Amino acid sequence: MKRDSVVRAQSMDGLVKGEDGCWRCGWPGDKGDYLAYHDQEWGVPVADDKKLFEKICLEGFQSGLSWLTILRKRENFRLAFAKFDFEQVAQYGPADVERLLQDKGIVRHRRKIESVINNAKRATGLAEEFGSLAAYFWQYEPEAAARPQRCDYETLMSLSKTPASTAMSQDLKKRGWSFVGPTTAYAFMQAMGLVNDHVEGCEWRWRSLPRESRTAQLRQNFPRPTARQRP
Repeated sequence: MKRDSVVRAQSMDGLVKGEDGCWRCGWPGDKGDYLAYHDQEWGVPVADDKKLFEKICLEGFQSGLSWLTILRKRENFRLAFAKFDFEQVAQYGPADVERLLQDKGIVRHRRKIESVINNAKRATGLAEEFGSLAAYFWQYEPEAAARPQRCDYETLMSLSKTPASTAMSQDLKKRGWSFVGPTTAYAFMQAMGLVNDHVEGCEWRWRSLPRESRTAQLRQNFPRPTARQRP
């Protein structure tokens, strides 16, 4: 066992034990910003359209990179893309693309930048059709019967995409979205709480544990967004 200023214990089932005595998913390691993301955001159900749009765009930027790289640039991305207000971003033009390609605070990838602007235009239509982006995305929450009976480490490592994420990806692509493959869609679902993929034994998974912030408890109490009724 490696010991340093932050004493951690690594198990064989994808868990780490922090200096606070809590067992967590192993992927944040001992990085403070990554741990905060795991504890406070990852898997928490989200219905805010701007946050949903931000996340699916940032998942697209992550392609070929690590999420930690994107996380550490997230505030810069928010400044660059009007806090991911998709109605504003939909108005961006060629001059904005060139401006963003000079922004050292973000990932300067032309196709990914152009993808965010394209997807913002598609998002405005989607929000109009369904009443909100949340109503659209949450229709892809899988039924309990479609989920693994046990989300152990081996199972989690095999879940790069699912039938639900594939269906979401295919529909978004039909609607003109880009950088929304089934693996990207599943990472989005994991992060935005459409599924609970905190590994078995992680103290952020179970509602039976005392803290109200546990993911399962939040998902249980979360009112699912629904599409508005058409006249």
